[in-house]
Amino acid sequence: MLLLMTMVLLSSLVLLLILLSYTNGLVHNPKLTRRAILSSAGSTIAVLSLDPQQTSAAVSNGLPLTVSSTGLKWADARVGKSGQQPLTIGQTASIDYSIASTAGRFPQIYSTKDTGAPYRWTLGDGSTIQGIEMNILGTNDIPAMLPGGIRRVIVPASLGYDQLRTAKSNKVCVSGVEGSINPIPPKDQDYEAYQRWYSFYCNPRIPYQPDLVLDIKLYGKR
Repeated sequence: MLLLMTMVLLSSLVLLLILLSYTNGLVHNPKLTRRAILSSAGSTIAVLSLDPQQTSAAVSNGLPLTVSSTGLKWADARVGKSGQQPLTIGQTASIDYSIASTAGRFPQIYSTKDTGAPYRWTLGDGSTIQGIEMNILGTNDIPAMLPGGIRRVIVPASLGYDQLRTAKSNKVCVSGVEGSINPIPPKDQDYEAYQRWYSFYCNPRIPYQPDLVLDIKLYGKR
């Protein structure tokens, strides 16, 4: 009986979230499909139903993860080219990345791998989440990546998108807008990926964010 009541409540919550989303204009988009709506609502319920203490567990794909003092976890799938120097603040970084969540039935969110458009930014300009920059630049207990390197990174919310969740306006949930922090899936190119990202990492209706899983490939000068 308790399980049945729980399922009924969760179903009601799905409908409520969809209605609220339409009311607020969050999913008002002519390209939005029924699948995207259900995926977004399902992702939100998955986050709500998880124990926050369990979200730090992430798939390592067999790589031995090292835990830094910040709680960020990392493992090199391929070390960069020997003889290369790490990038420094003020230089332009160029990466391909795939982003996934540690929550939800379909954790994969977005990848630049097949888009032909790596993510680029100026290191230290405040446009990019700390969890990525710490791996590119290095810290006292995280070695800097070298060009050609590939690294898996598990990023806690405090080094990810947490500032977006507590923002006063959801306008910052779009890449390129003042106050936003990247990378964010391009809303105009892959709306379903954007909705999956939004439901986890820019949703004011959930009390916390699950950890990010990032696979990062760092390029040299391009």
